Amino acid sequence: MADTLFILCGINVTWWKILGWTGVLMFTGRWLVQMHYSHKAGKPVIPRLYWFMSLAGSLILLCYFCMSPQRGTVGFLANFFPLFVAGYNLMLDLKSSTKLPEPA
Repeated sequence: MADTLFILCGINVTWWKILGWTGVLMFTGRWLVQMHYSHKAGKPVIPRLYWFMSLAGSLILLCYFCMSPQRGTVGFLANFFPLFVAGYNLMLDLKSSTKLPEPA
């Protein structure tokens, strides 16, 4: 999987790099989603999609840093902790939206 697929602007593009770039785009793109929803609301908000993108980005980047030839503990640790934070916050968000209102 480390074989060069093609060269782009002097960069050897491999499947591992595509996987890593996908994770980075997912993890970074969540900020654009958050900014969009905050703009619409006129105040800072964190939509559920933000947490889904955080989970996906963290998982993809963890795979990249654990399995690619460019393994590194820094990349692993940088994505390991956010995975749990995003999962916890998403769980709280999903749990709070499924609660039925208290009867009056």
